[in-house]
Amino acid sequence: MKVKTRGFGKDKKIIKKKKDSLGPVRKRFCRFCADKLGSIDYKDIKRLEVFVTEKGKINASRFSGNCAKHQRRIRELINKARFLSLLPYTR
Repeated sequence: MKVKTRGFGKDKKIIKKKKDSLGPVRKRFCRFCADKLGSIDYKDIKRLEVFVTEKGKINASRFSGNCAKHQRRIRELINKARFLSLLPYTR
């Protein structure tokens, strides 16, 4: 919390700024762990496109909500699909 003072001497006024709260933050979960999917395939383009931005960057796990294990696997599959021209490098 920031505190600003105005005035001089004894007439100082303390003005406190309130923090802007966005409300409670919801915990993201790994889709693959929740659905108990056995394997993810590089040919499943619809599923992999969800994890790629418009500019072609792979979303971080903090945005997608994937666990570390599945995030690494998704990265491998996206790169494989790009190499085989199933996914574009940029849009």
